[in-house]
Amino acid sequence: MSTSVIQPTDSIESTTAPLLEIKNLRVVLPILEGDLVAADGVNIQIKPGKTLGLVGESGCGKTMTAQSILQIAPKIAKTSGQILLHYADRPPTDIVALGKNDPELLRIRGGECAMIFQEPMTSFSPVHTIGNQLIEAILLHRTSDKKEAREIAIAMLDKVGIPAPAETLKKYPHHLSGGMRQRAMIAMALSSRPRLLIADEPTTALDVTVQAQVLRLMRDLQRDLGMAILYISHDLGVIARMADEVAVMYMGSIVEHAPVRELFRSVKHPYTKGLMGSAPRIGKKSGEPLATIMGNVPIPINKPTACGFFPRCPVGIAGICDQVVPPLVEVAPGHKSACFRYPQVLAAAGLESGTTNE
Repeated sequence: MSTSVIQPTDSIESTTAPLLEIKNLRVVLPILEGDLVAADGVNIQIKPGKTLGLVGESGCGKTMTAQSILQIAPKIAKTSGQILLHYADRPPTDIVALGKNDPELLRIRGGECAMIFQEPMTSFSPVHTIGNQLIEAILLHRTSDKKEAREIAIAMLDKVGIPAPAETLKKYPHHLSGGMRQRAMIAMALSSRPRLLIADEPTTALDVTVQAQVLRLMRDLQRDLGMAILYISHDLGVIARMADEVAVMYMGSIVEHAPVRELFRSVKHPYTKGLMGSAPRIGKKSGEPLATIMGNVPIPINKPTACGFFPRCPVGIAGICDQVVPPLVEVAPGHKSACFRYPQVLAAAGLESGTTNE
């Protein structure tokens, strides 16, 4: 068996069908104060070989959505809806319907779908070497031959730009810098040649130079391996560079979804507009404060039947936005928004179209 790690996944560019399809995902955590709704009716598709950016403030449900794909959400979480992993030669697998110890789930987790976490020190075992952990993953998903697994591990560490990869196998996570640990985490995630890579803010803890190197590395590996990426971030600059499509999340729901250039060219939701306005820009005067979104993200406990953004929205419509949940519908070609400022959204909710968008 070849030890080459640069092998595109099967026929990944030959189809326009989604690789992963999330349908009406709802994740609820029962706590003492009530039901905390971490994901509420999420509907997204991730296409083969493409990158979907998932953005929003901290606490909006991005990570919980990603964890649901691998069924690694907290044990108390109650998940409903469908998460369909599609195949070319057989019907899709609904990950939500799989039991925690189902062999199919164990095969998917780390094999078909892999995840890079925000801080690799919390993901690596501090008492096992990098090589021990990387080779274990390869033995689980790629080969039962220990010698071949070691060769693959060295090749992957080399591919992600770690110098002296054979020596690095002998090191413990605390021996590596933050950037090198993140590269090692990427190597472990990609060692099984996953069809989908979930990257949960993988560069947040890194300095700007290392961040740029890691992002370039991920783009190069995506091109070489042909995998899809779900890239989670609150950094719109990173999303603009990495994503093909963007889904904007607020209080557990997708409020806007569009191709990345269309989203930045023509924002269709006031929350997304607020995110754009709060980003630092070249040309601001020294000491000039950044724009902010009024208020804070509410804790989604016992969510009311209303637009979650209404209490913070500068263009909210009293009597509508505070009483009805806006559906996510197409308001421009390929561009979806969940805002009642658009007649299409009013019509989809069964309301009279008496409001024009700005």
